[in-house]
Amino acid sequence: MTNLPELPEWLRPVAEGARLITVDDLTRFMPPEDADARLGAVLMLFGDGPEGPDLLLTERAHHMRSHPGQVSFPGGSVDPGETAVQAALREAWEETGLDPSGVTVFAELPELWLPPSNFAVTPVLGWWHEPTEVTAVDPDEVHEVYRVPLRELVDPQHRIVVRHPSGWLGPGFLIGDDKDVILWGFTAGIIARLFEFLGWTEDIADAPMRDLPDYMLQGEPRRAPRDIRPNTRFEERR
Repeated sequence: MTNLPELPEWLRPVAEGARLITVDDLTRFMPPEDADARLGAVLMLFGDGPEGPDLLLTERAHHMRSHPGQVSFPGGSVDPGETAVQAALREAWEETGLDPSGVTVFAELPELWLPPSNFAVTPVLGWWHEPTEVTAVDPDEVHEVYRVPLRELVDPQHRIVVRHPSGWLGPGFLIGDDKDVILWGFTAGIIARLFEFLGWTEDIADAPMRDLPDYMLQGEPRRAPRDIRPNTRFEERR
């Protein structure tokens, strides 16, 4: 799947890292043989945007009953007959209007199991070789679409520790124009672990701690979310 000649130089370490990284580098949870997990896929789309290399992320609508305001990669359930790649590209198109013909898929990360929702999620890595306009296609589901510069994600000034009401702690990122949008949970876990594996970032022992805002906790269980290391439940976008 990897086609290195088509990738920019800065993205080649990601392709190589995706080839070498293992599920144990990303999560401590392995699906049991009898899990009969539902299949999901997310698109981790790297582009070369107005502010340099970036990642495409979406913010879930704030009035949703489940996971309001959660920031994530485009993605959702794999429909019958679909591959993870097809599902990730379809979901990105449905959520943001992304033109899949402008994307080169160059890798897949190991399948990750999320116990609370019993999802087996495949992160699909893509290079946005021909960017097109993206937007929140349905404001009732997607509040905002972001192209987050990688230099901001690796900047320690934008790293935080997120505290769930249960007491669970995990890494997070501050994104958006005003750096007031919290990226946490499953998506933040993938980014943090992959970037650490690549040597782009490292754990920050003294990162400031932030509580999740009330609007993000609507419908949240008070127990600690158990998923990818660190975690939240995968958002089924149906």
